[in-house]
Amino acid sequence: MSENVKSPVQYSADPLTRERRVALSPDDIITLMLDGNRRFMTGTQVPRDMLVEQRGTIAGQSPAAISLTCIDSRTPVEIICDLGIGDTFNARIAGCVVNDDVLGSMEYACAVSGARLVAVMGHTACGAIQGAIDDIVLGNLTGLLSSIKQAVRETRYEGERTSANPLFVDLVARNHVLRMVAVIRERSAVLRELEVAGKIKIIGCMYDIQSAQISLL
Repeated sequence: MSENVKSPVQYSADPLTRERRVALSPDDIITLMLDGNRRFMTGTQVPRDMLVEQRGTIAGQSPAAISLTCIDSRTPVEIICDLGIGDTFNARIAGCVVNDDVLGSMEYACAVSGARLVAVMGHTACGAIQGAIDDIVLGNLTGLLSSIKQAVRETRYEGERTSANPLFVDLVARNHVLRMVAVIRERSAVLRELEVAGKIKIIGCMYDIQSAQISLL
């Protein structure tokens, strides 16, 4: 996520209110997530009481973002971005695949609830990407992986194009995220129009399993 973005708002561990969210631009939210990721990387997370956060959101929620991430157990966005209960909506599916249900969830988050950011976050060493490269056939997983195979085909790489090559796997993952961002804009007129109007941003990013760093694409 862009390090040049400056935010006038500092992160608070208190539950996010509608009033505080209205004061945040999409760029502010990107910066807050990036700052949280830096805290996670350095072990300087904000002290928080999750029970207080839970109680503070009983009457309602005002998440600032909708995050689409992989089901990988190493990529929970609240933890790696040092966020709390009520800060972001979450959609998790193997390989960050966008389908109609995910799009509907994003439309609800932004058009109905007022979230200002749609973030698609892939990650390195992704098993779903490896499965698509290997052309795995396994029940319903087969159809899910088919949504990733276009990124495999379109990835330009002169070296070993197998799941045993981490460089190729991560390059495919990066291209797949960019493709999913394009799919969101193409298949959701609701989100596309909100972005054109400047009310939201739709971004892609990658999480590095080894370094714990998030980078904008």
